[in-house]
Amino acid sequence: MDEEHRFPCENCGADYRYDPARGELICDHCGDVKKIAGPGPWEGGIRELDFRTAMDNLLPLQEMEDLRVTRCPNCGAEVEFDPDSHATECPFCATPVVTDTGTHRQIKPRGVLPFAVNADAARDAMNDWLGRLWFAPNGLQEYARKGRKMQGIYVPYWTYDAQTASGYRGERGTIYYETRQVMRDGKMQTVRVQKIRWRPVSGKVARFFDDVLVLASRSLPKKYTDALQPWDLTRLEPYRPEFLAGFRAEGYQVDLDEGYSEARAIMDRQIERDVKFDIGGDQQRIHRIDTDISAVTFKHVLLPVWLAAYKYRGETYRFVVNGVSGKVQGERPWSAWKIALAVLGGLILAGGIGYAISLGQV
Repeated sequence: MDEEHRFPCENCGADYRYDPARGELICDHCGDVKKIAGPGPWEGGIRELDFRTAMDNLLPLQEMEDLRVTRCPNCGAEVEFDPDSHATECPFCATPVVTDTGTHRQIKPRGVLPFAVNADAARDAMNDWLGRLWFAPNGLQEYARKGRKMQGIYVPYWTYDAQTASGYRGERGTIYYETRQVMRDGKMQTVRVQKIRWRPVSGKVARFFDDVLVLASRSLPKKYTDALQPWDLTRLEPYRPEFLAGFRAEGYQVDLDEGYSEARAIMDRQIERDVKFDIGGDQQRIHRIDTDISAVTFKHVLLPVWLAAYKYRGETYRFVVNGVSGKVQGERPWSAWKIALAVLGGLILAGGIGYAISLGQV
């Protein structure tokens, strides 16, 4: 989905929106403020769900929801429109999209990390980032500054917890030195040669993984969203739609099992580091790791991203801002004439230095 959540103001009937600065709902029309109530005692906190139960399609119905969406033909984002909308623009790549309804079922989000950076601060951060890109086209920089407002998007992620126990076999390497006599420049010299003594080792390591984070969207290049990390997941709130008032929330496109495969790869890399640390010595060789994994749980969470997608001379440029820290990432545009000017300037400078050196040698 790319669903916009709305809540009517109790005073004037206009829409409330979530204000990142106040952490409350505010009406832009009359200024009325409404606090966000915490979860009721029957709702509890952010509860993990059992991975195997989900994979066997045995999750309770209250953990699921049906969505009517259309898929952007350019970037693949799943976008939900109001009933009266017939066409709109994809917020992820600025491609015009004609609505075409379809229904599918997905797991509800369990947690949300609320926006802490407002739209003005996000725009300033993006413009500062663009200003430091000397090779970016001036036209794009100006277009971005004068373009439409940035959009707040809650991006879907999976988190995975697991208990692991790993047995390993390998070798510990210890560095030592031998002295040798070698002939250099017609003279015998003594040199130290580094050697490694290997001996077989085996052992066990264990680790509990908490909240291994995996992006569940394909709408933005993963290298940009990954670069927005770190996310402070200790600030996650139990999911409440009020946090999404005035923002959009994208539905996940990476299924639970696919996300788990990526999470396992992250876990395996950490386990390998644990094994090397356990082997010790100066160098390590790992021949085999056998990991038993248990108590696998997960949750679907939404993390805040400010997004700008601009069409400039037929190309789409996308910029993302971490909605908590204000960190910026994006597609780096290049100006051919600026690059040519820099190359020409470098050649002129190099030529001038060479000429000055030649005069000094005369």
